[in-house]
Amino acid sequence: MNIGDRVRLIHGNEEGIVRKISSSGRIDVEIEDGFIIPSLKHELVLIHEAEKKHFGGKISEAPTVETPLPISAPKDQGLYFAFLPINDQSLSLYLINDSHHSYLAHVSEVFGTNHRTLFAEKVKAGEAKKFDDRLLKEMEDWPVFLLRFIPIQEKIEKAIPAFERSFKLKPTQFFKHLSKAPRLDKNAYVFALEQTTKELDIRALNQELNELQPKAQSIVTKRPPSAIDLHIEKLVKSDQELSNSEMLRIQLEAFEKNLDQAIASGMNEITFIHGIGNGVLRKEIHKRLSQIQNIKYFQDTQKDNWGYGATLVRIT
Repeated sequence: MNIGDRVRLIHGNEEGIVRKISSSGRIDVEIEDGFIIPSLKHELVLIHEAEKKHFGGKISEAPTVETPLPISAPKDQGLYFAFLPINDQSLSLYLINDSHHSYLAHVSEVFGTNHRTLFAEKVKAGEAKKFDDRLLKEMEDWPVFLLRFIPIQEKIEKAIPAFERSFKLKPTQFFKHLSKAPRLDKNAYVFALEQTTKELDIRALNQELNELQPKAQSIVTKRPPSAIDLHIEKLVKSDQELSNSEMLRIQLEAFEKNLDQAIASGMNEITFIHGIGNGVLRKEIHKRLSQIQNIKYFQDTQKDNWGYGATLVRIT
């Protein structure tokens, strides 16, 4: 049994798709209405195997359509970034290709100058692909999403340019995008990518890099202090009107800025003083450090001074 297999629950009528298989043996199945049902392997059966045993023959497969017609795209791009509610707390993230063409798609999270890839696959015409889940209550802390698309043109025709689109989602705008998602045929928060896409000009990018290369040699990055205090009162004049999420955002921006400067200026190590508190800032800093290749290791440090309310970062 693999992720993506269609299964049926033995003790019920539900059918769905395997979305996650944990090391403990638990299998998460997404049923038709978008809800996730946790199950054990012995409680599930692959649908095609069950039907074969019952009917004693091979199930005929529905004919595939090589080039499905777009159902909603005005410009024959029809690429969508969709957030499908699983329940009142969670969302599933989808790329939807409601167009005539297949694309090579790449989706990443952006943390300052650092990226983490979430998805890098071919998305066929008429296909919708799920690639992640998110908690709705954490939306204000979601990073920027960067989506890049390269068209796959298998016949001689007018060239379609590669393009990219970045998203920093805000609740005030996000909830205005509720509509029926193409190909999913379910209500979701849908963002049409063809409306405000930015075309990737490969030649222009190469020219910019060539022009900037000589200047980069003369730029000296400012070396930050060896210890950075991230307490909010050290970063802003007044924090009385700031929400917890806003304070966390400011602290993480200061962390990323000083870490980038430390790496660029060739420092061997830097310490971030985050305090003990409820541990949210420390946890987020450690999470982001674990995703950066330039970091040799990091550890809690200097108990005498900060009571383990600081993290030492050793840079490679």
